[in-house]
Amino acid sequence: MPLFAPRLSVAQVEEGTDLAPKFDAEGLIPVVATDAGSGEVLMMGVMTAEALRLSIETGEAHYWSRSRGCLWRKGATSGLVQKIAELRIDDDQDAVWLRVRIAGGASCHVGYRSCFYRSVPLGRAARPELAFAEAEKVFDPEAVYGDAPNPTRL
Repeated sequence: MPLFAPRLSVAQVEEGTDLAPKFDAEGLIPVVATDAGSGEVLMMGVMTAEALRLSIETGEAHYWSRSRGCLWRKGATSGLVQKIAELRIDDDQDAVWLRVRIAGGASCHVGYRSCFYRSVPLGRAARPELAFAEAEKVFDPEAVYGDAPNPTRL
């Protein structure tokens, strides 16, 4: 029996009990991960059907890396594994929300606790200057990842 149900009707998707996620044309569904205790937004990523299946089956967050073009288990290299406390899907089943607990206290590969470590000033500005919302890194990315090429860096 397949894990995901076919999408048969609006009523089934929005009011039923079938898990029938809607992936985009590239086979991806957006995911927001928040800290299970504080509610702080940690990161936004995407999942394929396989990543969603593995996340459900293992209780650990799996994502699709668009920059690397591969499936990855969050924390496989860094040890900062995201243990899922709760997995929710939105009303039309095209977005996922993970409430997670993280060993090591960080989710961002840059070393900050959250991937949302900078704020954008509001109001009119020709070119807004970002402000750091997090003052210190939780870990040193060079010590964790070494000199391995990181395709997310320019």
